[in-house]
Amino acid sequence: MATKSQELYQEAVKVIPGGVNSPVRAFGSIGGKPRFIKSAKGAYLYDEDDNCYLDFVGSWGPMILGYGHETVLNCVQEACRRGLSFGAATAAEVDMAKLVCELIPSVEMVRMVNSGTEAVMSAIRAARGFTGRDKIIKFAGCYHGHCDSLLVQAGSGVMTAGVPDSLGVPGNCTRDTLSARYNDLQTVKAHFERCGEEIAAVIVEPVAANMGVVPPIPGFLEGLRNLCDSYGALLIFDEVITGFRLAIDGAQGYYGITPDLTVLGKIIGGGMPVGAYGGRREIMELVAPCGGVYQAGTLSGNPVAMAAGIAQLTILKEHPQYYRDLNEKGDWFFERLKECVKNSGKPWQVNHVGSLGSLYFTEQKVVDYESAKTADTKVFADYCNYMLAQRFYFAPSQFEAIFLSLAHTEEMLRKTLERITIFLQKI
Repeated sequence: MATKSQELYQEAVKVIPGGVNSPVRAFGSIGGKPRFIKSAKGAYLYDEDDNCYLDFVGSWGPMILGYGHETVLNCVQEACRRGLSFGAATAAEVDMAKLVCELIPSVEMVRMVNSGTEAVMSAIRAARGFTGRDKIIKFAGCYHGHCDSLLVQAGSGVMTAGVPDSLGVPGNCTRDTLSARYNDLQTVKAHFERCGEEIAAVIVEPVAANMGVVPPIPGFLEGLRNLCDSYGALLIFDEVITGFRLAIDGAQGYYGITPDLTVLGKIIGGGMPVGAYGGRREIMELVAPCGGVYQAGTLSGNPVAMAAGIAQLTILKEHPQYYRDLNEKGDWFFERLKECVKNSGKPWQVNHVGSLGSLYFTEQKVVDYESAKTADTKVFADYCNYMLAQRFYFAPSQFEAIFLSLAHTEEMLRKTLERITIFLQKI
């Protein structure tokens, strides 16, 4: 007898490409079909068949407080009663902008948009407008959304699908995109030495979290900052995943590196669709209507999304111990996961920073795109399907992160480790 999820999937594939509205929701890479989720609360997801899963995706990161936080929901409900959208300026946009600028010192001005992809596109345009240069350096395996110019050796869903780039992207769109190796300053330096006067910016995930989780090696981020300063290029931190997760001031605060522009998303909407980019005042004042860098969005700064984001960020601001608690929880979980792997006699790798981590089924230490690709995706598929059957919900891709939230308890995490240990002993 077909489950409701299976029935919904059969209907979905008739009207939605692949039956999903984002490739990362597809379960094809693990030989399965997507679960259709009906509701969530705390650290748990409930599918249309009323199965309960302990969740480690967190809507891909933003649910740092867990699902259904009462304060956030109340603020959203109040905002909905006032109106879903106006297409006009609201006080909530001002409050959100002031809050972001207060919490992230490198952001002196900020523009709200509707997604991380839109934020990245806009930040790059601002960087090009400010510098008068065209070329951008990105890193293999880092994913910055699906804009044409950055679908070059992208991570995340592109890695999962085994597609290095994308059809429909003209060659001219990527002509000014230079690809370097993450954690390898020499590949960045070589680009600057060859065409430094043409490079507008370097864009990087300060913690790569779209080829699994790959932390920066000591000196890497500092080296990027120095190279950009030496050649007059801008440093853009894509903090769509790390922003307000590793620390209240993001990865830039966690590592003590100041970028020129910052891209944000997900978490600043408390789970609602939202993105933002911001940085130094002299750069942001070039954005329309102040300057000649055009960017617009009818629904940017949506009042409901602003209400959710302000509520979540205010809670995090007022409880600084939450970050200590969450990062300690991450250290506890991932260090014990390393012990589980070691005790099983398997050569697999565990990477993590704070509440972000990955279990890679490879013998090779994972420090960049090439080493991430050595992971055995067939073993991962077995692992993911086993955990799903045991009602633990992990992203259906070797190259996505594990996200912990404040709603995860030690008891939940111990049970998770017990199940992972059983799987490791079986293979």
